[in-house]
Formats: sequence, C-alpha cells, structure tokens
Amino acid sequence: MTEADELEAELIALGADAPTTSPTTVEPDVEAAPEQVGRPAKPWWRRRPDWRDMVAAATFVVVAFYLTAPLWLNLDHQLRDDPQDQAFFEWMLAHGARVLTDGAYPFFSDRMNYPDGVNMMANTSVLAISLPMTPVTLLFGPHVSFNLFLTLALALTGISWYFVLSRAFVSSRLAAWVGALFCTFAPSMVSHAGGHPNIVSQFLVPLIIWRTLRLRQPGRAVRNGLIMAALLIWQAFINLEILFMTAVGLGVFCLILAISRRKTHPGETRRFLRGLAVAGTVTLAVLAYPLAVQFFGPQSYHGLPQFVRNFGADLGSFTAYSSHSIAGNAVIAERLAQNPAEENAFFGWGLMILFVGLLVWMRRSVAVLTLGGIAVLFAAMSLGPRIFLNGINTGIPGIWAVLHSVPVLNSAVPTRWAMAIAPIVGILLALGVQRAIDLIRAQPAARGPVRVAMITAVAMALVPLVPVPLKTAPMAPVPEFVTSGAWKQFVDDNHTVVALPLPDSSYPDPLRWTAVTGQDMRIAGAYALLPNQNPLNPGDRTALFAPPWRPTSGLMASIRQGNPIPEINDTRREMTLADLRYWKAGAVVLTPQVRDIEMLRTMTGLLGYQPTWTGGAWVWDVRHLVDDPDAVLTGPDIG
Repeated sequence: MTEADELEAELIALGADAPTTSPTTVEPDVEAAPEQVGRPAKPWWRRRPDWRDMVAAATFVVVAFYLTAPLWLNLDHQLRDDPQDQAFFEWMLAHGARVLTDGAYPFFSDRMNYPDGVNMMANTSVLAISLPMTPVTLLFGPHVSFNLFLTLALALTGISWYFVLSRAFVSSRLAAWVGALFCTFAPSMVSHAGGHPNIVSQFLVPLIIWRTLRLRQPGRAVRNGLIMAALLIWQAFINLEILFMTAVGLGVFCLILAISRRKTHPGETRRFLRGLAVAGTVTLAVLAYPLAVQFFGPQSYHGLPQFVRNFGADLGSFTAYSSHSIAGNAVIAERLAQNPAEENAFFGWGLMILFVGLLVWMRRSVAVLTLGGIAVLFAAMSLGPRIFLNGINTGIPGIWAVLHSVPVLNSAVPTRWAMAIAPIVGILLALGVQRAIDLIRAQPAARGPVRVAMITAVAMALVPLVPVPLKTAPMAPVPEFVTSGAWKQFVDDNHTVVALPLPDSSYPDPLRWTAVTGQDMRIAGAYALLPNQNPLNPGDRTALFAPPWRPTSGLMASIRQGNPIPEINDTRREMTLADLRYWKAGAVVLTPQVRDIEMLRTMTGLLGYQPTWTGGAWVWDVRHLVDDPDAVLTGPDIG
C-alpha cells in the first residue's frame, strides 16, 4: 500500500477500533494498513488523554482567551466591529434563561418587536447554548455570559478538531494540532468571532464528519444513526447555516468516495445508506415542529434581503490577508469584504501556494483530490451572483446567480461558503504534516531536509495569518432607569417601553436593556430578521433586519441620522398616537446619545408635554394617551 493510498484510507476509516501496537514502543510501518499504524487498542473516546493531549487542549484555551482578552479586561466594552450582533446574542442568552426559569415558549417571543414578536427559529436563537448557560446568565448577566459563550466556542472547537484529527485522521499529534489550529483560528473564524459566536461554535462539526463516515460500519446502523441524529439535532439549535454547509461538503465527498470504492469495498454504500436513513428519520422527526415554526410560523420570512444575497467574496480576497491577521491591512480588507465580520476568504499567498502544493504532493489519493475539488466548489459558490476582482465588478456571473433564488439557498449568505473552506484546508494540513513525518521515519537520511522543508512551508503559510485580539469599544451603559427597576411603574403585561430611536441595526442598546431585566421588560422595535409587510405587495415576505417602517420610528431614525426636524403638526401627532397605541406604550424613553436634543424636542412637540428625567433617561409617561381611546395630541405647530 502506497503512502497516498494510506492517506485515503485514513480519511475514510474514521474511528477504526482494530488493536494495534503503540507507536511509542515500535516504529510504525508506513506500508501497513492504516488501522495498524499508531491506532489505540481501545476506542479513542475511551482513552485517557496523555500530557501531549492536555498541552494541545490548553493551547486552544489560551489562544481563545488571547483573542477575547479585550472583552474580559474591559467588561464595559463591546465588540467594535459588530456591536449590534453582540447585543442580539446577549438578548438570546436571556431568552434561553427565561425559557428555563419562566417556562417561556422557546420558538417565539414577544419581548422584542411587540406586538408582532420575533420568530426564534427563523433567527439564530442558539438554544443549544443559551439553555445550558442559564446559570451563568442568571448569576453574572447576559454580557458576561456572551463573553464566556464566545471564548468557549473557540476553545471547544479547537479541542474537538484536535481529538478527532489525532484519533481518526492522523496518528501524529503534531499534525493534528497544526490542522486543528487552522480549523479554529483561520482568518474567517477570527473574523466571525467579532460578532457571530454561533458561527464559530463549530465544535460539533468534526464530530459530525467522524460519525458520518462511521455510518459505513457493519452491523451498527441503528446505533451509529442515533448518534449521528443527536449531533445533527444539537447543531441545528446552534447554527443551521454551518450544518447545511457541512452537509453539502460531506454529501459531495461521500458520493465521490462511494463511486471510487464501489468495486473494492462492496456493500459499503448499502451500510452507509442504512445508517443515514436512521439518522435522517430521527432528525427529521425531532426537528419537524421547530422547522415548521421557522418556515411557516408567525413572523417567518422567505429569503434574505436582495442586497445580502449579493454578498460575495472578492476573488482578490483569497490571496489577501485579513485585517484580523498580523499581516493584514485594514484598508485593503475593507475594499475586499462587505464588513470586518465577513472576511471569509483571506487565506494569503503563502497558504494558497501550500494548498496547491499539498494537492499535487498527495494527488494519488482520491480523498485528498476530492477535498480539493470541494474547496474549489465552495470558493466558486462564495463569489456570489457577480464576480468581483479587487473591488471591481467584472460583470461575469458566478454560479450563485442561478442559486440565490432557490428556496433554502435564498437564506444563505454566499460569501460564507468561503468560510467552509477552512476545515478542508485544516484537514489537508494535518494530512500533509503526517506524510512528512512518515517520510522522516521511513527515510532517516532525509530527516533534515524534509523537516526543514515542512517547517518552512507551514511557517510561511501560517505565520502571516496569526490572529490579533478582537477590537472593542466602550458601550453605552444600561441606564439606571432600567437597572433600578424604575421601568416597572410604567410597564406591565399591557404596556411596553418605546426607546428613541427604536432599536435597529444602528441602535441595538434597548435589546441589552431588556436582556438585563431577564426579558421582563418588553420593548417595541427590534434588531432581528423579520418579514417584510408591504401593503402594496402582501406576498413579499423577504426578510428585513428591523420591523416594517412606521411614522414615528422612521422619523426618529431620520433625525438620528442627521436630518433636520420636520414640521410638527396635528397630522404627525395623530400618526404618533396611532404608533404608541399599536406598540401599547407605557413609557417613551430617551437616553443621552447622538442627536438626543433634537429627538427630545421632536417628541416633546409631538406629545405636547415635557419628559421627566428619571434614572439617567428622559421619560414620557404615555399610559393615559394609550389607554384612553378618546385622548388626542394637540399643540402648536412646530417647524
């Protein structure tokens, strides 16, 4: 058996339990079957980790804390590049705690965007994280809980990749460590760590890969299928997008390997399909109701906004360096990516060359070439409907041009397919380092040159990609009006808080307010994915990132953006009163912020009376206007 054949067999023989001689006592035979090269006598999940495993696991924890240190050292700070998503996930963590403590319905909530509410399945509710983190959320608050969520997401992902790679793909712990480091701290992962902890929570991905390939095991279709189903269901409540990308990659890989092995391994496909049927049946049975709520329940939507579906990875970004890497350039990255949280490619020239070199070096392996083909496919899908090169639209359509309107795919962000390349590169790195180590063992005379070549190639590719800590910025403190409980005298089951401006992607602070109260305080407005409600086109249910426009919310957003105060007349007052009644407002609240004086003057002119300064906020008590159907707003016209 050649080394290339070994690599192929290693890749598809995950979890083989054949007894073997320990590699610490006998030099492994590179011509032996992979089941007999450095494999443990017991299944790997039953082995006690040795000191090398502990050191490897510790490195992932250390690097995770290194990246998130600015959040831990400054608890009054938030992520600089994506504060709105941080506030959103803090709100979601509070929702998970409320599900356990108050028995709240997990798949829908009216604590935000009252009275319409938010479909929690159509948004990323991370119930698989928020529920077990309830003790932390209750004891230390959702802000600290978010920091821990993000840190553990990175650390556990690295540890999971390391143990799966070291036990199922390669026998060298060094090779597994190198591959796992890249899978966990690739530029795309660090980019999404700046606001998307759900996306970097990929600790189940290596387990799903391992268990998928284990479905080939004879005589254990039910057992393996049930384990696989449990992982799929768990991942579905963390992030469906990552699950979908993993499924596509695994589907292509398994299909090609099944075709290539149909003669040499008869019956393998039948066993695989039997286990897959068990996994699919159980998964669909458990997820049927949550998915029905997601796609057909209240506040469900049909596809992301058109501008998001046009987000594609710039072709030039694949050889560029991320602004989150030590070799990165923020100006270049800004030109090549939609925002700092979507720097999904940015592999750099060194890694691109190494990637091609590994494919050429291990080209005799069908598995390796298949992985390379999937990476190219994902790269092509990530380019979006139109291909851009260094910020310039080439006018050339990408393959996503025919996919972006397909149901389910119309809820995917095309540029994120580039993110799915990182695990493929990590696996190939592990296999490449393993092959170099095998060459050193098999040919002692070549030990020096091979070792130098391996270290040089890996260093030139990965050192420029070393990540820098996440950037943070001071966040507006939650007003005493909220923390002291003063809001309770205005808000009950029949009233809400209306913040000025109403929360959206540019002003998510009120989400943090209600999260701090354990979601006892309901708010109008939202930053979430919500269906469009265009009266001129009732069939359009494309997602928006905020509730549909209303006169008062639109007016305050316009003023905050710097536009002048319009004429305040009776018509505007009537629209404001209608909005307050729609939201069932108990209090209108304005905190010190940009253009606060202009918003203060406007709302005072609309309501006809001055607010009260309470707990660090201007508060208008509007219950008498909302509860009395005969109440009207009057006052002199203000220009």
